[in-house]
Amino acid sequence: MSASGGAARGGDAHTFAEPAPLSSRPPATRGPLADVRQVVAIARLTVLEATRKKLVIALLVITALVIALSTVMFSRLGDITVGRNATRLTPGEIRTFTSQFLVFIMFMFSFVLALSAVFMASPAISGEIESGVALAILTRPVARAQVLLGKWLGLGVLVVAYVAGSSLVEFALTDLGTGYFPPHPWLFMAYMAGETLVILTLAILVSTRLPAMAGGIVALGAFGMAWVGGIVGAIGAAFGNGTIANIGTATRLLVPSDALWHGAHYALEPDAVIAGANAASRAFAANPFIAVQPPPPTLDLWAAAWIVAVLALAIWSFRAREI
Repeated sequence: MSASGGAARGGDAHTFAEPAPLSSRPPATRGPLADVRQVVAIARLTVLEATRKKLVIALLVITALVIALSTVMFSRLGDITVGRNATRLTPGEIRTFTSQFLVFIMFMFSFVLALSAVFMASPAISGEIESGVALAILTRPVARAQVLLGKWLGLGVLVVAYVAGSSLVEFALTDLGTGYFPPHPWLFMAYMAGETLVILTLAILVSTRLPAMAGGIVALGAFGMAWVGGIVGAIGAAFGNGTIANIGTATRLLVPSDALWHGAHYALEPDAVIAGANAASRAFAANPFIAVQPPPPTLDLWAAAWIVAVLALAIWSFRAREI
């Protein structure tokens, strides 16, 4: 009886043993919902870590200063006088000037935001590999794809939040001071966020292979190349030079950040400025601060597919790298 009772008790102990904790189970048994939770958790940690950095604080301070200075300047436009008779600017002239200066301010925002995105994304993978943090994380049941997607998602949330917040504040204060509000604010924010996500995704891809400093240089170089290529393409199109125009088109396809900025720029332009630009000379069309038409829908789809493809390439590159 003791033997059988012992066996029974042994069987009962085995039957009612507590299940292994989730973290000790093989990744294959956890399911897609647990994988999504891992990505979201890493994204949340990435946001918390990024907000503690001095770079984000500096970005917010610079943004606040630019918005404050532009608001003061816009509020004084009604006091400007022109000519010997000291004629004040008309409401139409104030709106035109405001729209063009607002384009310049947002172009500066796009450059500062792209620079900040590169500085945050370049060490996202390489920095943790060099410090040994990646090795400690990957010993747990966390896939490399989850780590990379979590970091991309967290930084992407910061980008979208910054674009939406800074744009809405700038637009509201500009409207309060001059009565001008951009014709397509939500379209502008969508294009601006897309432009920054292109550079962010490229920086994360490079981060899987190069150190932070080298990766940042490569990503910023690609951003500058795309902007110059956009100007070259506009010059070629304005003067009917097919070769130069094709070079600009190829650059926009290779890194579509400038194409998305072109869409953001168009969303800020009032109809009167677009009509005047269309009636101006061909050389005026090459001006990087004038956009008379939005990017074609095929280019928008290409930019979205580009982000997905580069993100998939980054996952493959991270998986293939030895740590």
